[in-house]
Amino acid sequence: MMQRAVFFFFLALFCISIFLLGKLIAPFFASIVLGIVTTGIFKSMYRRLEVRMPAKWASVVTCLTIFFVVFIPVVFFVGVLSKEALGLYNMARDAVFSNQLVNLLENTQALERINQLLATAGIETTVTWNELIAPVAEMGRTLGFSLFQQARFFTSNLLNVVFYFCLMLLVVFYMLIDGDRFIQYLYDLSPLEDEHDQELYEKFNGMAGAVLIGNGLGGVIQGCAGGLLFWFLGLNSPFLWGVIMGFLAFLPIVGIGVVMVPTALFFMLKSSLGLGIFVLVFYAVLSWGIEYLFKPKVVGDRVSMHPLIVFFAIIGGLKVYGILGIIYGPLIATLFLTLADIYFSTFQSMVEPGKG
Repeated sequence: MMQRAVFFFFLALFCISIFLLGKLIAPFFASIVLGIVTTGIFKSMYRRLEVRMPAKWASVVTCLTIFFVVFIPVVFFVGVLSKEALGLYNMARDAVFSNQLVNLLENTQALERINQLLATAGIETTVTWNELIAPVAEMGRTLGFSLFQQARFFTSNLLNVVFYFCLMLLVVFYMLIDGDRFIQYLYDLSPLEDEHDQELYEKFNGMAGAVLIGNGLGGVIQGCAGGLLFWFLGLNSPFLWGVIMGFLAFLPIVGIGVVMVPTALFFMLKSSLGLGIFVLVFYAVLSWGIEYLFKPKVVGDRVSMHPLIVFFAIIGGLKVYGILGIIYGPLIATLFLTLADIYFSTFQSMVEPGKG
């Protein structure tokens, strides 16, 4: 009885210590998670360097590479994005884009057909192009202002960004050197079987690689290709639309089609049928190549998750955690699905003796 009381007292103290430790590291949670994820991505580079130099120097070189490959381009990228986003916001606010679109659409017979269909259905109302375009203009205004605010926040808080990025590099530095011992410590601390701990770790590593390497590089390729296409076609703000397509590329099912398909319809309505078909073919080839050639080659079979789950995980992650939700969402979904697999394989027979 005494031993049981001591155990519960220890358990209470242990839970309190975990809670307090969580409060201590909460402000730096994003840097720690990004550091662990980045470590997994650059681990192979560190291993190759470690053969030729001491472990600490190999880790330093890897961290410097991350700084120049990631941080410097991001600063340049945000500066250009800020100007492009402000331009989109001003165009949407001043109704420049919507007026151009209304003038274009008024030359078609589409609206007359829509009103005829409504009259046939017994709906006594007359729809105008301004009413139909208003949500698009509002979306453009909201998107442009939101991106501008994010970019301005980044540049006005550059010292904070540098600080948290350096914290992330510090995590990477020590994870590269002592990461294996840290993982083994977590294995020993966990009450789960080592095989289950290893399954969790491997699934997390696989999903992180799929998101940042597969989706990240795929997004960069599709964003750059889409932006270059818009520049070639003479459309406004090609850099901004390239950035938007790069983020949309993370979403399965819809992807860059959210931008490419309306662009193709835009050219078709302008009586440029050939250009419209060209945009559709370009989109189909680019998306097919990334999804079925590039990603399987880069990511392989590390992660197997239904596209619908990934879609809602990323959308929900963006809504709850902001831009980092692109990473957090799939990782949380991975945690649930892996624990569900462990439950079915090990614990279901204990909870439901007739099953498992």
